[in-house]
Amino acid sequence: MADIDWMVSRIEEGPQGPEVGAFFDFDGTLIDGYSALAFFRERIKARDISLNEVFQTLIESVNVERRGHDISQIMNIAVSEQAGKSLEEMERFSRQIFQTKISGMIYPDARELVNAHHNAGHTVVIASSATPPQIAPAAEDLGVEYVLCTEMEQADGVLTGVLGSPIRWGQGKADAVAEFSVEYDINLGNSYTYSNGAEDVPFLSMTGNPTALNPDAELTATARRKKWPIANFSMPHRHNPITRARSAAAFGMLGVGFAAGATMALVNWDRSVGAGVAASVGSELALATAGVGLNVVGEQNIWSNRPAVFLFNHQSQLDVMILGSLLRRDFTGVAKKQLEHDPVFGPIGFLTDVAYVDRDNREKAIEALAPVVEALKNGRSIAISPEGTRSPTPRLLPFKKGPFHMAMQAGVPVVPIVIRNAGDIMRSHSLVISNGTVDVAVLKPISTKSWTAASIGKNVEKVRGLYLETLQHWPTK
Repeated sequence: MADIDWMVSRIEEGPQGPEVGAFFDFDGTLIDGYSALAFFRERIKARDISLNEVFQTLIESVNVERRGHDISQIMNIAVSEQAGKSLEEMERFSRQIFQTKISGMIYPDARELVNAHHNAGHTVVIASSATPPQIAPAAEDLGVEYVLCTEMEQADGVLTGVLGSPIRWGQGKADAVAEFSVEYDINLGNSYTYSNGAEDVPFLSMTGNPTALNPDAELTATARRKKWPIANFSMPHRHNPITRARSAAAFGMLGVGFAAGATMALVNWDRSVGAGVAASVGSELALATAGVGLNVVGEQNIWSNRPAVFLFNHQSQLDVMILGSLLRRDFTGVAKKQLEHDPVFGPIGFLTDVAYVDRDNREKAIEALAPVVEALKNGRSIAISPEGTRSPTPRLLPFKKGPFHMAMQAGVPVVPIVIRNAGDIMRSHSLVISNGTVDVAVLKPISTKSWTAASIGKNVEKVRGLYLETLQHWPTK
């Protein structure tokens, strides 16, 4: 049994309700690595860091790692350098780093574990020595309302460069949990704590259900001595020479499919014939070469009512291959203008007659979509992400109304295609594909004939609700 399975079973079989707390350390526990290092590297790239800070940080890092110093000095160095920055500036920077770096560091099993506690009605908390900018976007993405961390002092929306709270490290983290538990009436005996570091033994000891999660050697020894459960999560991404070579070959197979499609289009003097060959043959060859399988539920719904607007939640370029393999023929897509000259997507877009949308120009966007509505009326389906862009995590982004307007104007149904765990196999904006199985649920077609301009907002939210429900409770048939 995988570690996540027994951990979720323990939660499901244990006490339920908000009086039960689930307290998670952040770095190394929920994420694979350290958020401070991600911020440090990005600040270097942005030239937002002095040589003096780099020098002091490196020296103090050695003191923490080799000489057993606590982290107070390194925290003071980092916070003092933020003096004069606005909270708005810090929030913008932290969201950028989350989208490009930290979002890809969250363990998929950690998401499942947090969700299990949410489903049990527990009060979920992240407790960390990190500062709010390091944690806040991840907490929001994970749906965690409460964060106990090392605060930074601010005055009138500007950071002063001084710590605004005790450092939540070691005993300081345990003290924060104790204070929180009193304020929110948490039953610590029934609660859960998770951490990876030996410094968190006081924190782990706070509850009746401590777990050494991804523990270092010292915490592993302590956990065994105290008979605490030990669990380890791993990342699905294996960026090694074999995976990279396989990924390159997969994109090559996509090219083979495109070449075959282009040939068929010329022979038959029909671009739609070539598009079908490129989509089906190219996608299936690419997925097989990458070692990616599809576990599809509701596949009959792809063919039951066409043409249709096929909606899909979007995380990476792998979605293009998945949709090509599923839809196979008689469909096109809508994509942002920037992809028109993308070396991977561009040629496929030309062959399949994709409509490119300039999101910065509303008039051009409407003009570009007019042929798509006409194509729908003439029997061709379209595939489009209602999110409008790739999500850096499995969390569903807000839906835009454009795809629903198109379906309504053409008088065709929308068919939700819910994709689970594609982002675990191929990260957003990555070209490396790990082998594995992607789960896909094709929901029943939804008629748009009774929709109106006044009601479309409610209908969009209903469809988005179906995605949320499906991702939360995956169908078996």
